[in-house]
Amino acid sequence: MTECDDYFDLQINGYAGVDFNDGELIGESLHRACVQLRNDGVGGILATVITDTVDRMVARLANLATIREHDPLVRQVVAGVHIEGPFINPEPGYVGAHPVTAVTAADPELMKRLLDAAGGLTRIVTLAPEKDEGLRVTRMLERLGVVVAAGHCNPTIDQLRAAIDVGLSMFTHLGNGCPMRLHRHDNIVQRALGLADRLHISFIADGTHVPFVALRNYLRLIPPEHVVVVSDAISAAGRKPGTYTVGGQAVEVGNDQVPRAADDSHFVGSACIMRQMADNLRRELGASNEQIRQWLSENPRRVIGQNDS
Repeated sequence: MTECDDYFDLQINGYAGVDFNDGELIGESLHRACVQLRNDGVGGILATVITDTVDRMVARLANLATIREHDPLVRQVVAGVHIEGPFINPEPGYVGAHPVTAVTAADPELMKRLLDAAGGLTRIVTLAPEKDEGLRVTRMLERLGVVVAAGHCNPTIDQLRAAIDVGLSMFTHLGNGCPMRLHRHDNIVQRALGLADRLHISFIADGTHVPFVALRNYLRLIPPEHVVVVSDAISAAGRKPGTYTVGGQAVEVGNDQVPRAADDSHFVGSACIMRQMADNLRRELGASNEQIRQWLSENPRRVIGQNDS
């Protein structure tokens, strides 16, 4: 491996043809994905389960936990899970690729069901602060030591500050999970950047989800110790163009290697692997090996309380 080739990915929905949100995911498939992750220089990940009915999410989380328990390699690679949804903003644009019919307001009892199903493996929960009445779920997760991230959301600046005050500490894939057209000044991207001294902020460095000219601006505003690169990879990551799935949702990946919904209305995760993102950052932004290590390895590990190794 190269000096920086020990990545840690906090958000990965699938890999190498394997969909982590497949209701029938088997151990052999997850093992195969972990082998390929290791071959691609990834030392650890958070397997990400996205919005669906709570019953389906519970089943998927429990299945991941069971597979991990019985496979030493999966235990080494899958450091935990990232629950993205269902407590997000259902409005068009903000909901992104998540099925709007399964989105619901944050609820402590539903959150407890999801946490119990994951068997203590939950490291990050992404939710919309404005959909967490009284910030009850945020407070609950903070008490339990789970990282609370804002994402697929549109809180006011006051709502975002209030959530940070009680435990919110991260923002998920800045510049995504929001409409293509926003107020030119008062928008969620500007609000998050304005509070970057209090938030770890993740972004997808494929050049499509955030154009490199914008990414350069983000990096000027975010403290280096708060920058986190995630792949948001789906099963298409590292594979040829074609049709893939995320939790039963069909996704088309063309020659540009960008996963899109079948109607081409929005992106659906990424097909870009971490090694490619590191190369992008070096080539397009002139990032050093030290910065690559910080953003793709050290900072992600620190977010969830792991020491870099």
